[in-house]
Amino acid sequence: MRTALAIVLLVVVGGVALLWAVGGFDQLAAWAIERQRETQNQMARGLRALRGGQPGALAALLGLAFAYGFFHAAGPGHGKVLIGGYGVASQVRLWPLVLIALASSLAQATTAVALVYAGVLAFDWSRENITGVTEAWLAPISYAAIGTIGLWLVWRGARRAFRKTHGGHTHGPTCNHAHGPSAEDVAAVHGWRDAALLIGGIAIRPCTGALFLLILTWSMSIPLAGILGAYAMGLGTATITIAVAMGAVWFRSGLIGSLADSTLTRRAIPIVEVLAGLVVTLVALQLFLRAV
Repeated sequence: MRTALAIVLLVVVGGVALLWAVGGFDQLAAWAIERQRETQNQMARGLRALRGGQPGALAALLGLAFAYGFFHAAGPGHGKVLIGGYGVASQVRLWPLVLIALASSLAQATTAVALVYAGVLAFDWSRENITGVTEAWLAPISYAAIGTIGLWLVWRGARRAFRKTHGGHTHGPTCNHAHGPSAEDVAAVHGWRDAALLIGGIAIRPCTGALFLLILTWSMSIPLAGILGAYAMGLGTATITIAVAMGAVWFRSGLIGSLADSTLTRRAIPIVEVLAGLVVTLVALQLFLRAV
């Protein structure tokens, strides 16, 4: 059984590497961008239908917004990399990571709503002002935050590897006092702290499509449709990030399960954490350099 898991994992990793080598990710990005463009055009027609009072126009618009979020998340993006890298690097249970993926997508929608309405109500910003703030400030901040999380994952894995190699202090058999927080306490602290870091790092940079939809619906005097559409986009994005979260947790579980020797497992886990953190860091660095 362990041998079969190892073979499956090697096939998956090899397939991803081959797809990257032949430019498959570039083709996927081009396909996702084209689908977004088509969906955006359909949403423009849907907004005109909604403003004209056509029956079912709002439901159709929300469906298109959901589809736009799905296609947006299908292309290259910082959210998937962070969620996937964290899922591989950390011993996290499936459902908490799924909830973090969902919350981060909805938080992105919240950021978009807050930015647009703060801009138009408090500062009388135009669409160019809002998108300018997003691209010039929020995007680099988001990528820098994600890169920092990646470095933190690298450091955490390296520290764990060092401890595995050099061991720790021991106490006598009669020692019954607490020398620090329990494993449950540490897990609880890391849980809420990690969740906040992940959600915040992703949510800082809102989806451009959500910004455009919110600005258009504001100018057309149908703001509620824009707000609902932004969250529908967030749910569409969440379908991909949740799938990535599930795949990352299953990949880590399968990798650990394929290592029959317990000593080998203890040595391999920190290495996996370091490599996953490096991937997150390098992708964030690339995005950051493109944004500045």
